[in-house]
Amino acid sequence: MRILSVSDQVEPILYKPDSNKCLPRIDLILSCGDLPAEYLTYLVTIFNVPLFYIRGNHDGLYELKPPQGCVDLHGRIIVYKGVKIMGLEGSRWYNGGKFQYTEKQMARMVLKIRLKIWWYKGIDIVISHAPPRNIHDGQDICHKGFKCFRSLINRYSPDYFLHGHIHKSFKNQKERKTIIDKTGVINTFGYHVFDYIK
Repeated sequence: MRILSVSDQVEPILYKPDSNKCLPRIDLILSCGDLPAEYLTYLVTIFNVPLFYIRGNHDGLYELKPPQGCVDLHGRIIVYKGVKIMGLEGSRWYNGGKFQYTEKQMARMVLKIRLKIWWYKGIDIVISHAPPRNIHDGQDICHKGFKCFRSLINRYSPDYFLHGHIHKSFKNQKERKTIIDKTGVINTFGYHVFDYIK
């Protein structure tokens, strides 16, 4: 399965009428947050594949005008073509805005979803906005990752953990990915395409 992951920045190469020809054979789109709703609506329309998303810390307008034809994955697990995908929205709390959480609040969300993970016998892909702590994250309060995401990776070993929130220009695709045990942690800033083989 070929997956297009997006976050944080509208990419001109994707926001044009023939973007599906530039990136052929996309089977699924995953959004890791901080993107305009109309951009996600456009992507799901032009590629004509499912799009699962979580909200970033700047996605407050989704409550009034959510992306059309897309599925909010926060706190849920969805199985698509045999792949179990889980979502967790938001960033670390820094100014009291929407979709900002303390470490304890996010840890409670992860705890709440553990029964679902057990029911589905594990997870294959996690999408979040914030990164795990000390993997691709920053030191300022807004861009610190969540420690509980590291625990999630250690306990369940998903194949991939995708995140946004950390804006970075990549010299090559290897800079996007860090391997933690068996899990590939990928910063999806802008866009990233990868093949997932179950």
